[in-house]
Amino acid sequence: MSFLTLGIFWAGQQTQLNHIGEGTRDLTWIYLGFLFGVTLLPLSTRLLAEFITYRFALLIYWLNILVLGVMLYWSWTHATHRNLVKADTPDEVRGSICRRILIAQSLYAGDAALCVINTWVSIGVIAAVQLNYALAPREWFRKKR
Repeated sequence: MSFLTLGIFWAGQQTQLNHIGEGTRDLTWIYLGFLFGVTLLPLSTRLLAEFITYRFALLIYWLNILVLGVMLYWSWTHATHRNLVKADTPDEVRGSICRRILIAQSLYAGDAALCVINTWVSIGVIAAVQLNYALAPREWFRKKR
């Protein structure tokens, strides 16, 4: 599950970086904050693995995912507000990156809330959301048909 988490966030960061024309010191520090969140994932994963039936362990794992999402969102909004995004980036791409982050974080928050019912249910739904983001066909695939 954590491998998928890292893969999804890596892909999100790469998508952003593909559309950013130039960097700034502030943007670099935001991305370093993102990488700090990445370094915490083994700890939160281990905590969840050791105490899988405890809601608190699942909430720590979710908070780690939240930190990653917040940092990606912050980096993109910073880049768009400071005009660091390439001029040829379509407006729909600019908006879709933020929407995708917000939708994913909302789904993760809802999944984490399921731990009130059962931590296993919550983990299963988190894994399902991650599989959706990892395996769902992209727009370029749909347009070629």
